[in-house]
Amino acid sequence: MLLLGGCNNGSPISKINRANYDQIHEKASKQEVQAILGPPTSTSTEDKIIYKRTTWRYTEGDKYINLTFKNDELDSKDTNLGT
Repeated sequence: MLLLGGCNNGSPISKINRANYDQIHEKASKQEVQAILGPPTSTSTEDKIIYKRTTWRYTEGDKYINLTFKNDELDSKDTNLGT
């Protein structure tokens, strides 16, 4: 007897989805975001005089989530995942 768990063909389940995106709230910390989405695909940081702006980008194929932190709090978020 052969039992198959799930239907994702052995691929890890993507964390880049609308449900996870919707969990990320204004002023979320980097640690809270990583608990939901894991580590970002890429990062960039601009050190301004009075604050630090960090952008985290999560990509998978043509799907993306962009998160911008001002110091260590979420300032804005953007995605192409639809509603």
